[in-house]
Amino acid sequence: MWIKKIVQDLINTYQTNDIAVITQHMNVQIIEYDLDNEIHGFYRYVRRNKYIFINSNLAEHKKEFVCVHELGHVVLHPDVNTPFMRSNTYFSIDKIEHQANIFAVELLIPDELARKYISERMTIYEIAALHHVPVELVELKFKGLF
Repeated sequence: MWIKKIVQDLINTYQTNDIAVITQHMNVQIIEYDLDNEIHGFYRYVRRNKYIFINSNLAEHKKEFVCVHELGHVVLHPDVNTPFMRSNTYFSIDKIEHQANIFAVELLIPDELARKYISERMTIYEIAALHHVPVELVELKFKGLF
């Protein structure tokens, strides 16, 4: 899949899948802000500047996932201002939201790590809990792996 290749190129370029390192190198500003409880985060592109807004009220592990999802928009849809990510709505019928979810799970759980989990006989529930991502996204990852 093309998104997997983009993510792998990103990891190779920056020699990491660490969201903080990648956003810093890409000059993406991360701003935590007290947003409406239904809004987890959003991406804004303004005058060649890229901003990811994260709801400051979220738990730390949710902030990371939202940030990676929004980075997906930065990389895959750089000129598009995403509407917003509604509370507990990780699966939107909107194509760009789905693509950002695929990007997020590919960045958080690279193939080599996924294969390690398989060899250790971890369940998708254990993997989801370990990475603080929805089970549905781990299922997406493993569908794309085989």
